[in-house]
Amino acid sequence: MSGRRLGPDEQALWERVAQSVRPLARNRPAATTAMPIAPAPSPPQRRPERPAAVARPQPVARSPGGTLDGSWDQALRRGGVVPNRVIDLHGHTLAAAHAALDHGLEQALADGARVVLLITGRAPRDGGRRGVIHASFRDWLAASRHARQIAAVRPAHVRHGGTGAFYVVLRRSRPKS
Repeated sequence: MSGRRLGPDEQALWERVAQSVRPLARNRPAATTAMPIAPAPSPPQRRPERPAAVARPQPVARSPGGTLDGSWDQALRRGGVVPNRVIDLHGHTLAAAHAALDHGLEQALADGARVVLLITGRAPRDGGRRGVIHASFRDWLAASRHARQIAAVRPAHVRHGGTGAFYVVLRRSRPKS
């Protein structure tokens, strides 16, 4: 403590408190002769296994929307991109949402749109059945007939729906020559 000494009144009070205290009953077992504890045996040392052949890394299967350049990513994060088309899946059944996504992408590609705002609704917080569209749309995009035309899928900015929406960036259509 601070090393301060108690005054006469404080000392008298402390002595009265100390005299009124009774030690707790201790229910300890009687001391027994301690047996030495043997150390646990160490596991046998294994030689590291050598690979039979050097395994080549497998090519990573890219989902639709693997890459964008930095300026696109930055503009999407800041909400500076205005979507050309909106596909709202919120409130649909699973089958209807899948069909609406396919039809909406077909129209967006036909119109030459670059950025589609896809509204899925928020992911479930409690693990319930709600949010199945939100959980399924990436698989739908990967298996879609339009998967090759999708350049990227990114979370939407708060002004465009935040956690319940995504930007689907479509590849530029090349003129056929």
